[in-house]
Amino acid sequence: MRYLELYHSGELLQRVRVAYGRLRRCDLCPHDCGVDRIAGESGLCRAGFRPRIASATLHRGEEPPISGSRGSGTIFLTGCSLACRFCQNFPISQLGNGAELTPLGLANRMLKLQGMKAHNINFVTPTHFLPQLLAALYLAVARGFTLPLVWNSSGYEKVNSLKLLDGVVEIYLPDMKYSDNETAQAFSCAPGYREVNRSALAEMLRQVGQLELDDDGVAVRGLIIRHLVLPYGAAGTRESLPWIAENLGVETYISLMKQFFPAHRALETPGLERKVTDGEYDDAVAALEGAGLENGWVQE
Repeated sequence: MRYLELYHSGELLQRVRVAYGRLRRCDLCPHDCGVDRIAGESGLCRAGFRPRIASATLHRGEEPPISGSRGSGTIFLTGCSLACRFCQNFPISQLGNGAELTPLGLANRMLKLQGMKAHNINFVTPTHFLPQLLAALYLAVARGFTLPLVWNSSGYEKVNSLKLLDGVVEIYLPDMKYSDNETAQAFSCAPGYREVNRSALAEMLRQVGQLELDDDGVAVRGLIIRHLVLPYGAAGTRESLPWIAENLGVETYISLMKQFFPAHRALETPGLERKVTDGEYDDAVAALEGAGLENGWVQE
């Protein structure tokens, strides 16, 4: 893993210090809340100083190169830098379900999952705990940790935060949720999502390149973009997919997801009150094919 070189050179520890320094006036995500999380204040993500997780388990339901044959060591972080009205994990992301622990406690969870033969460690909704995750990695490496890291995020990321992960994360698994900023604000409280997201995905690709698989079809490095199809075309599928092809490359792997249902506050939100129809998903698949994006997965 590239982070082993950063560990031995002292660069990883330096990044831990820089990242924690940003918690004094937190600017890790595009909301730039400016709260002092070291003093226990919290912003939109509801996160404080210590990391908080909902679970740390082997997961076999991710994309095939992530789950592989033995499962992905998936760690669900509590809280989120978005406030999606349709979030299927809202007890974790919005209601704060989970247990607080130290970076050392988190490192121990990583090492336990490695001992369970996980293919990777998959941090789900990690952006708001970036400093603590870097610290946990530093502590875990000192005790023999060697698995690749998956950064499984909303894609609402600042480039200067992602740069702290350069050489640390091997596999990026971001969302591309919207192509329209008004929709992003209304549904997810994510101002400027389109520009933020597109810049973030370009930076992720710069760091890790296109997806690379080992002989068993398990991801070792690269980018997979998730796009959840929404009712009434609200995700902007016909705009987002051609942008990916033109700006990131037609070889980019896409996971085109159909599993939207009106969870959390969706039923009270016009435009989110029903499932995606078969016709809407068929249109999304046609847009994928029309953009020339042949790598990835669609759902039956």
